[in-house]
Amino acid sequence: MKITLEALAVLDAIVRRGSFAAAAAELHRVPSAITYQVRKLEDELAVALFDRHGHRARFTAGGREVLAAGRALLRGADALERGVRQSASGWEADLRIVVDALVPWGLVWPLATAFYAHCARHDVPPTRLHLTREVRGGTWDALADGRADLAVGATGDVPGRGYRTRVLARVSMVFAVAPGHPLAGARDPLPAGIIRRHRAVVAADSSRHLPTRTVGLLDGQDTLTVPDLDSKIAAQAAGLGCGFLPVHLARGHIASGRLIVKRVEEALGIPGRMLLAWRSERPGHAHAWWVAALSRKRLAAELAGAGARAPNGRPRTRGLAAAGRSV
Repeated sequence: MKITLEALAVLDAIVRRGSFAAAAAELHRVPSAITYQVRKLEDELAVALFDRHGHRARFTAGGREVLAAGRALLRGADALERGVRQSASGWEADLRIVVDALVPWGLVWPLATAFYAHCARHDVPPTRLHLTREVRGGTWDALADGRADLAVGATGDVPGRGYRTRVLARVSMVFAVAPGHPLAGARDPLPAGIIRRHRAVVAADSSRHLPTRTVGLLDGQDTLTVPDLDSKIAAQAAGLGCGFLPVHLARGHIASGRLIVKRVEEALGIPGRMLLAWRSERPGHAHAWWVAALSRKRLAAELAGAGARAPNGRPRTRGLAAAGRSV
């Protein structure tokens, strides 16, 4: 190969520093060595990289093209070098975390802040975090498909072998409707036959490869499908339909009266656990840090919405009430 990383670094230094002499000083070389490196590269490429007419050498069109492509190569080489050093230290260069729609982002940001602080405190190059959002089966799908290294808040059955899991929390679910919805004034507990007559709002399962899952629906029930839990809560508060909602996400709407909780005869297969899940392969230090941080009991209580209060000051739900029961 005629172009070396050393030659590209010389061109980059010349442009950044403004002259051959300044580039030589930065690279701890004599100016004649810089001039020789440039002329050697020009001879090998058979292209003039600099226009030397006048008092100051300027890049030719060919020189600018070589510099632009060269800088991309230099960045790639630097990233490769840093990644190899980081992997050798046991800290991953990248960590991909999929966060289920059941988990509020407000609980993730403090953990990310603590993680970066931990890396800085221990002089560890920070692992690049890649956070994505999925709904229901999509969370497992991201893990199974290799798009994520760690799944936070996965629900339902584990899709096969080769996974390790920990229970983060048990989800308290309630059946809720807007005050103006026809079911708001119906007598509790609501039988399935009555619920079936009314449209259900459904958060679409985002799975790409694994079978999609639908929960909380009755056969023949009309549906309005929305992209996530936030839009599901908003649609139900707007009176567009009914359905089960996680207490820790809906409690603000419930406390303000925008949603009314109704008791039902059947829980309709609502999943009760949120899991922390990952593949069984040996993880690195960043992965281990997140598993430990997410396994804390305090976080589990926050995820489950424990301690939420009704307007009368009494607990609206029992701390870790299991979903899948009549509520």
